[in-house]
Amino acid sequence: MLKPLYVFDMDDTLVNGDCSMLWNVFLVEKGIIKDPNFIEKDRAMMLEYAQGEMNMEEYLTFSLAPIMDVSATQIDELVDEFVTKSILPNVFSEAKTLIFQLKENEVPLLIISATVSFIVKKVAKQLGIEHAIGIDLLMKNNCYSSQVDGVASYREGKVQRLKKWIEINTIEFQSIHFYTDSINDLPLCLYADHTYLINPCEQLIEQKKNHDHWQVYKWGK
Repeated sequence: MLKPLYVFDMDDTLVNGDCSMLWNVFLVEKGIIKDPNFIEKDRAMMLEYAQGEMNMEEYLTFSLAPIMDVSATQIDELVDEFVTKSILPNVFSEAKTLIFQLKENEVPLLIISATVSFIVKKVAKQLGIEHAIGIDLLMKNNCYSSQVDGVASYREGKVQRLKKWIEINTIEFQSIHFYTDSINDLPLCLYADHTYLINPCEQLIEQKKNHDHWQVYKWGK
């Protein structure tokens, strides 16, 4: 019997906050980011993301610049600490409950996020979600570069990456259920069989007027 596939956006959907922004705050605390205006610049770019207007290539160039010379091994160790300290305490309790229930029923789960994959995969692992897709980066001298490897899992790219993931894994699903908060995920909202909006932005609420079957949830409220 075919089972449904449950797909989750990560930032502001499973986690109460944006993991990329929290990561940069963490790097400031660690003394790796030294620019006193970095967080302010980051917030300004994230406002563009919230409006569905971010240039992802520009954001990756900006946000990854401070770690371009830090080895991937060291970054991975920092991410472990970051996830424990900054992410797990901010996971919505409703998300934890849902994940537990789905795992009890052996439903396949996948996180697909526009955050870089070295963060997404570790968050997914800590949440007990087996499969994860993030923005993959090319490596240079054993360091993460800002150059995307393949298709970025952003906007329409999320649909492309999901289709490719299903093709590679040669799995058939009864239906696709997708959870998100962001207008950037509209293409995947339209592609999924069932869409659930978690604390959605105003633009997604407006889109729901044309899609009565979409469900809205207020988590952590």
